[in-house]
Parts: sequence; structure tokens; C-alpha cells
Amino acid sequence: MRYSVIVPVYNRPDEVAELLESLLQQSSKNFEVLIVEDADRLPCAEVVGAYSAYLNLRYFNVPKTSRSHRRNYGMQQAQGDYFVFWDSDCIIPPDYFAKLDKNLQAHYSDCFGGPDAAHESFTDMQKAVNFAMTSFFTTGGIRGGKRQMEKFKPRTFNMGFSRAVFDRVGGFNDMFGEDIDLSIRIAGAGFRTMLFNDLWVYHKRRIDFKKFFKQVHNFGVARINLAILHKGSLKIVHTFPALFLLGCAAILLLSMLASPYFLLLIAFYTLLLFVAALLKTKKIKIALWAIVTSYIQLWGYGIGFIKSFVQKIILRKGLENSQTLQRIYN
Repeated sequence: MRYSVIVPVYNRPDEVAELLESLLQQSSKNFEVLIVEDADRLPCAEVVGAYSAYLNLRYFNVPKTSRSHRRNYGMQQAQGDYFVFWDSDCIIPPDYFAKLDKNLQAHYSDCFGGPDAAHESFTDMQKAVNFAMTSFFTTGGIRGGKRQMEKFKPRTFNMGFSRAVFDRVGGFNDMFGEDIDLSIRIAGAGFRTMLFNDLWVYHKRRIDFKKFFKQVHNFGVARINLAILHKGSLKIVHTFPALFLLGCAAILLLSMLASPYFLLLIAFYTLLLFVAALLKTKKIKIALWAIVTSYIQLWGYGIGFIKSFVQKIILRKGLENSQTLQRIYN
């Protein structure tokens, strides 16, 4: 089986170099790589050229396009019969394709997803962000954790599906949360989807607190868009960050109006985060940073979720701004 790896890129030449360097170490070489870039200010064509003699590698410059368009363009150009998607800030373990072969041979699935992890070389901040994004205590394991509070849906930081899926279901819609949208459509078309829990990638997020907040805020907004687009897709686990945010506000209010002992509830959860992060990372500094990133994860997502819920579900405003959501109401 031959794989076509499709990576959309925007102003990330250093990340592409790290990704391609990790692919040189693959124990199985039955793949091609398609770098599809909107070459704005920092093109990676020169980086790709440096690796083209060592990898089955093709480069495409598709200006002024979204990441969904670039992924769809890559699938149209791909020669493999199975498509694999990563973000440009991923580093791939050397046995990735060997494990993928083994998993598909043992349990063939037309669509798969895998988890992300932090490499030992990552900065303390990157490891703290990784904890906030992957911990059961912050996201309920929905990104491929061993413990999960909803059925797993592949995401494009580590996702793949067959050409047959693309031919029948089509590509990614131009929206935030496009990978979850496509995962729902794939399942709705009757294709089998599996989580390969041992098939991880190292996700090297280069973001500060402000960018992280914006990212998870958008996740909260996207969850409401997905709920409108796919009736029944909103699960109780998706509301937890919003409920957590409202609960924190209520506790702070009660601590001022009734008793400061209510703050012990927040203190207990904070201690739980610290202990969980310390057990996972083995470093006190990362565990302390993980408290901050976890609260950003929960509050940022919660704010985006509540704002979008009020605007689009209660007030039914802003729906006309999304071409993807328009087809639900036209």
C-alpha cells in the first residue's frame, strides 16, 4: 500500500525542514510527500528542494488559499491510494509507517486517526501546552487519549483515509473545525473509522499564551458551528469547558458573598492538574506551566463556546457569515 502525505503550509519553512528531516528516518519508505503551500512571506520551496533528492517529494504553490483548499488540492494531485495528513509543526517517529502498515493489516479501516504527544526535545512551554490539549482532565481524551468521553474523531494533525473516502465523501469544507466536520461525514457515509492509539506524532506547537487562547477560543466557536451543521453531534463533554467557566465564576461570587471556603473547590482542581502534569512530565516547572495552559484551554474554549451559543443558537445571528452553515438554512 502506498501513502500520499499531504501537508498544507503557510510561512513555516523551519517547521517543514524539521518534518522532512524526521521523514528521512522512516523505516518504511512506501510514501510520497506533497507540500502544498500558500507562499506568502516565507516560502519553503528551497527547503523542499534540499530534501527532494532523498524523499519522494513534490511541492505546490497555491497562493491565497485556505488550508482546506490546499489539502483538497493535494489530494487531487496525489498518486497514492491512502492519504495521510499532518500539520506542518509535527515531527514523525521513525516507525510511523511501519506501525500504520501493521495496524491497517490487522484492522483495516478506511479512515484512521492517532494521538499527538510531546517530544523530549520540546520546550517546557510546548510540553505544558501539550498537557492542556491532551489530558483527560482538560479535554476528556477527545484527541485520542486512552480514556475518552466521546467516540474518537480523527483530526488533521494525525489523520488518514482511503482514496475511496475522498471519491465518495469529498474533501474538507472551508471552515474552522473542518477535520471534525469531515470525520462526521465519513462516518455518516458508512466508512469505518478507527483510533490507532500507538500511532502518535510529536506536535510541536509554536504558540504563546495569547495565540493559544485565540486557538482554543476558535475551537469553542467551531463546536457550535459543527452542532448546527451536524444535528446530534454536540455531546455533553463538549459543554464541560463552558460549564467549568461558569462554575469558576459562581465559586468566585460565592466566595465573596458567602464563604471563602468555596475557593477550595478551585484549589482542589488546580492541585489535581499539577499532580497529573507532574506525573506525566516529571518536572515541577512544566507542571506549574501546565496549570496556566489548562486554565487557558478551559476558559478560552468556554468563552468561545458560550459567545457562539448565545449568538447563533439563542439569537440566531451571524449565520449568514458562514458559507458552510448557509446550506443548512437555505
